[in-house]
Amino acid sequence: MTTRPAGGMRLAVVGKGGVGKSVVAATLARTLARRGHRVLALDSDTLPGLSISLGAQVPDDVPLNAAAERNEKGRWRLIKGVGPVRAVQRYATDAPDGVRLLQIGKHDRRGLEPNRASHNAFYQLIHRLDDAPSLEDWVILGDLPAGPRQMAFDWAPYAQQFLLVVEPTWQSMLTARRITRITTAMREDAQLSLVVNKVAADGDADRVQEFLGVPLIATVPADESVRRAERAGVALLDLAPDAPAVRAIERLADELDVRNMDRI
Repeated sequence: MTTRPAGGMRLAVVGKGGVGKSVVAATLARTLARRGHRVLALDSDTLPGLSISLGAQVPDDVPLNAAAERNEKGRWRLIKGVGPVRAVQRYATDAPDGVRLLQIGKHDRRGLEPNRASHNAFYQLIHRLDDAPSLEDWVILGDLPAGPRQMAFDWAPYAQQFLLVVEPTWQSMLTARRITRITTAMREDAQLSLVVNKVAADGDADRVQEFLGVPLIATVPADESVRRAERAGVALLDLAPDAPAVRAIERLADELDVRNMDRI
């Protein structure tokens, strides 16, 4: 019988657009699930990057639209009886390796208005995750949209550790610095860890780490398998399970597991 790892982790993956956040978040979520963790992936991006990188489906109808309603003053509220646990049971969808995926409504040709209920439900639910004892031993892993905007508006209140994914380019590093400043201003207890992605040359990781002053937890090499998976619209783990990028993210999972055990 598999022994389930003790204790949960609370993680949020942040960074500039195009740096590979969703690939890192999805591969990490499935790796932790394969090791026996119960994993809830939170997707607050209106684009479907995390779903694709997980190998999960984007529902035609947004499940979370049914979780919120307007009160008599026109303000959004969760429907009666819905909290974080029931939301995971009712509105999260299945992803490979047992990951549960709770998604905000995606942007389509109609814009965001048809999914306004899901956005409000998602925001209220993530602010109540700490009130759910039965989720305490779950890994909760959020993939935030590009840039600092959601951090500035408290879209990752559940996170104890922020994985700052940065590629060794000037634009990515500048955006990461802004995200770092906003995160530390918003959260005095914020623990930021640096993941340098798409490393192609000696010294890339050191250069990024020196610029940001954030502890380095992992480096992920530039990997053609990632580009092939993105072009095909499939999960990296399914296309190339032995790819160098996968091995690097597995080492990241090792480090997070060690830190989690030390915390416990």
